[in-house]
Amino acid sequence: MGIDIGIAKKDREAIAKGLSRLLGDSYTLYLKTHGFHWNITGTMFNTLHLMFETQYNELWLSLDQIAERIRSLDVMAPGSGSQFAKLSSIKEETGVPEWREMVSQLVDGHETVARTARELFQIADKASDQPTADLATQRMQAHEKTAWMLRSLLA
Repeated sequence: MGIDIGIAKKDREAIAKGLSRLLGDSYTLYLKTHGFHWNITGTMFNTLHLMFETQYNELWLSLDQIAERIRSLDVMAPGSGSQFAKLSSIKEETGVPEWREMVSQLVDGHETVARTARELFQIADKASDQPTADLATQRMQAHEKTAWMLRSLLA
């Protein structure tokens, strides 16, 4: 059965492309945050171990929301590591940096996802796709707040 939700196919595809970028960035940031959670050491261990856990849990829940929005637009959601690697603009970390570098990388990651969400908002708003615009707004708010909290640790 075809889809008729009031958004043209070309617009749905453009929105889904932006959502896929958001999903790729979010998934990469989730992996980085979870890895840092596992490998944090030093005097900031307890604080950052708990903080990173809260952050990766929030990111994990957002992945499903983003992917399901792609599907609601009648487009297949990316679901492999190689797809996410191509979509993401966040650099993967294969080492174990010291805690300040971990926090700095996560600040950069959250700011990157906020920018991706902001670009998505513009596409969704132009196509009168309020649900995607709302999702993008929620993601901007979450990532901007998290980036602020992390930046405060480095002050």
